[in-house]
Amino acid sequence: MSALAGILAERGFLVSGSDPRPSPVLERLRTAGVRVFQEQTAATIAAVIAGLEGPERGAAETLLVVISSAVPAANEELAEARRRGLSVLHRSDVLAALINDQPSIAVAGSHGKTTTSTLIATLLEAVGEDPTAVIGGIVPAFGSNGRHGQGRLLVAEADESDGSLVKFNPRLGLLTNLELDHTDHYPDLAALVATLQRFASGCTTLLANRDCPVLLEHFQAASWWSTRSSEAVDFAAIPLEERGDGTLATWYEQGVDLGTLEVPLPGRHNLSNTVAAMAACRLEGVPFDALRKAVAGLRPPGRRFDCRGLWQDRAIVDDYAHHPSEVAATLAMARLMVESGRSPLPLVPRRLVAVFQPHRYTRTAQFLEDFAAALTHADVVLLAPLYAAGEAPIAGISSQALAEAVRALAPNLPVAVADSMETLADLVASRTRPGDLVLAMGAGDVNGLWERLEALDEHERPSALVA
Repeated sequence: MSALAGILAERGFLVSGSDPRPSPVLERLRTAGVRVFQEQTAATIAAVIAGLEGPERGAAETLLVVISSAVPAANEELAEARRRGLSVLHRSDVLAALINDQPSIAVAGSHGKTTTSTLIATLLEAVGEDPTAVIGGIVPAFGSNGRHGQGRLLVAEADESDGSLVKFNPRLGLLTNLELDHTDHYPDLAALVATLQRFASGCTTLLANRDCPVLLEHFQAASWWSTRSSEAVDFAAIPLEERGDGTLATWYEQGVDLGTLEVPLPGRHNLSNTVAAMAACRLEGVPFDALRKAVAGLRPPGRRFDCRGLWQDRAIVDDYAHHPSEVAATLAMARLMVESGRSPLPLVPRRLVAVFQPHRYTRTAQFLEDFAAALTHADVVLLAPLYAAGEAPIAGISSQALAEAVRALAPNLPVAVADSMETLADLVASRTRPGDLVLAMGAGDVNGLWERLEALDEHERPSALVA
């Protein structure tokens, strides 16, 4: 939503919105001329209309109200907008208008969307393409999740969580991978595949990951990429050396070796994201040599293995991983740092402490055993209270239930559960030691761990429930 607000403001629209939580994103929007309200009440709609020129009726006719799927029908602003007869659009309608209005690259899939779209936008900017970007995370090269560029291309993250991406008709559609997620919306994998097939049918050209068996079985792509084989694919990067601070790989196009590539992002999943980004740029005509130079400057988006700093000689890292596959990939990348003795962090970690917050009752219930299996690859597991995201509780589903599942798989693995977010920092302080990599994972409020650690009073720490 904030990315769309910023781009529309840059394009000359009068934009306003509301968010009760202060943040640097809101400050950037205010600087761009966006009017930000802290309260979400009916009075906000009246204030917006009053601020427009002309009589109220004329103002209302030119006012569009844009909502996300997270806005409930009972929201006071939304109810007032509908009472006044204002036009209400879903955010996907606005994004579709941007995507369909100019040559665009839309990145979809279960995992890696934000990182891949960030890498594409970063590479295009580095080679002088000046793209517009609408992305779900902060792009380090831009300092924002949205950017109004003057170039010919638009790069967008196409979120599949609510099925609205079927409205997009990009020139190039990119599929990172596909497996069941968002079980609150999709009853099974077949329903998710059907939705992504509708998205794919609306793309002029489709680029997809051949390493994903679901994509290979259910999709017909014009171009494929891989990190496993250079055969039968258009683009490939085959690892020569995988380290905790990056990967050295050989780049292939149509099976032809074009030379080595030094990717500064560790982990096989990040190598795949980088190959996808480079492949998209190559399909848009960007020379390989220019891309190879630009790759050196790649950085992940915010909340993707985002090192917040050192706290008492422990590296505190924030990551958005909230699906078992994402947790497993993130832990595997962190393990590379421990085992290779090389790391992009301020220290080379000696132990891996996973601080995980389950996200949604439905997802946790669906993947409880898979989450437990992924977490067994840490040296210590600390669990935050489950983040409901507005869902009603499900009997027997909790962070405690996840802890029990982890113990069943790895009886000797230290596992503890905090009774609240307020006591999570105390639990981290008491269960970790200098030299640890403390990896906070989840899509909820576990990203506030760094601030809670900073605020700890060394002499009067609250007690934490350790289970």
